[in-house]
Amino acid sequence: ESRAANALDKEINIQWYTPSMANPSNHTETKVLLLYAYNTNPIKISDIMIFSSSVFSGHLWIPLARIISLREKLSDLKEQVEILMHGSKSFSASVPTGFLEQSETFKISPSNKHKTSDAKVHLDEKTEEIAKRCLSEVKALLSVPALFSPLTEIPFDVTLQSITNLEDMFDLANGCRITEGSLFNWIISLLH
Repeated sequence: ESRAANALDKEINIQWYTPSMANPSNHTETKVLLLYAYNTNPIKISDIMIFSSSVFSGHLWIPLARIISLREKLSDLKEQVEILMHGSKSFSASVPTGFLEQSETFKISPSNKHKTSDAKVHLDEKTEEIAKRCLSEVKALLSVPALFSPLTEIPFDVTLQSITNLEDMFDLANGCRITEGSLFNWIISLLH
């Protein structure tokens, strides 16, 4: 009982695996395996009845080159979101003007970092188009090809944290965990 796995919130865990011998097709293109598991209700592994109806897992073979390219694009998108956050009136109003002029870099203190990263970011037209292209590519990688259509709107609240989570999702070295929220719901909808 004390060693039972717990998930207090809905969450998805992503891991990447590069098998040394296995290749899912005859193509010469290098692919990696995306392993995922998620729960749709809070769970404790000792609750076997709830566990079996609330936990899902799966895998997808994804071309390595597309993951690397997407991760670079998501990194650029994250940088744009950070620029928009730092340039917003609400952000600059909370920081004395002299401080911004004197400092080459502005660092958010740990106590303010969580609040700032969860704030919804209003995207300019250029950044919104970049986001739609990146998210369309995420959708293309994770969904059934026959059902794919490019996004016309952003399917979740854009915050620094949601973009960071999305970037981390495609980090082949570490994988990630994404908890309940609009990004979680969108990713789960793609994996069904």
